[in-house]
Amino acid sequence: MASGQLHIDLDALATNWRALDQLTGAETGAVVKADGYGLGLEPVARCLARTGARWFFVAVASEGARLRAILGHDIQISVLSGHMAGDTDMIRGAALVPMLNDAAQWNRHRNALPGAPYGVQLDSGMNRLGFEPADWSTCRQELEAGPLRLVMSHLACADVPAHPQNTAQLRAFTAMTRGVRAPRSLSATGGILLGRDYHFDITRPGIGLYGGAPFTAARPVLRLSLPVVQTRNLAPGETVGYGGCFTARGPTRIATVSGGYADGLLRAMGDSGALYAGDARCPLAGRVSMDLMGVDVTHLGTIPDHLDILGAYQGVDALADAAGTISYEILTALGARYQRIYHGAAA
Repeated sequence: MASGQLHIDLDALATNWRALDQLTGAETGAVVKADGYGLGLEPVARCLARTGARWFFVAVASEGARLRAILGHDIQISVLSGHMAGDTDMIRGAALVPMLNDAAQWNRHRNALPGAPYGVQLDSGMNRLGFEPADWSTCRQELEAGPLRLVMSHLACADVPAHPQNTAQLRAFTAMTRGVRAPRSLSATGGILLGRDYHFDITRPGIGLYGGAPFTAARPVLRLSLPVVQTRNLAPGETVGYGGCFTARGPTRIATVSGGYADGLLRAMGDSGALYAGDARCPLAGRVSMDLMGVDVTHLGTIPDHLDILGAYQGVDALADAAGTISYEILTALGARYQRIYHGAAA
């Protein structure tokens, strides 16, 4: 098989959810947007629901409708983008809870679906989504009168615990929601790790479930193995790949593996990237191309039939560092050509 194999450990996913849940005195939900962070919405959501999650968060209504078809009606599904034009039928049909972000969405929701539940997102300082404090103050009485299921905000700097914006947003959210009877939510993974002052009633772990920072205690969830298509021996001075960016300094053996930027393996990795044969690091040789990469395997005694670019010796954060990005981008860019193989009791 010429495509890579993406091995997904559902037991590790479940363990990570339980570990984050145990850090709080609140209900623990789960963020499964972007196709379960690139791992496959159906198996990821089923695993988390079996583990205990009852409140799920998605980015857009179409994701929520798909999730409802997978998990049925024994869960809450909140749509972070709120009630957008054209979403009404999906919100009604899939019993979704849009997180209303401004007065226009509030008017759209109550006119299109009078009496239907909703949540409210507040801007506590991130300046991305949510009611501004003045707008919330103006609309609050009306919003609280309806079937208000959740009031939330989002931390901008939770991955940097000492950042002063964390405490500023905590103060702002606390002040804006004082006296609210609906459940409140401020924290995703990073906020959970900031401590119980940030947890309120519901937490929304995302990246930590899938093995990414800042939850450094997370169990690795992924192993991505790329097949070796061909090997070749280079003489000193020969080059590899587009632009001839890698030049052999001595006798060199190169493995060409099946995988490239069309599969979410970012071209920016360049010379800083590596794959692994067991615990042996094998540096990239030359540019990442659309479907292929060259890897220096000169130091290996034998050439394996595959090399791992994600696994025990290189997690998503290390790979992200090599590409100058973050683990979120690595996960959500994982390509459709990979064969996804699910492991664990939950599979």
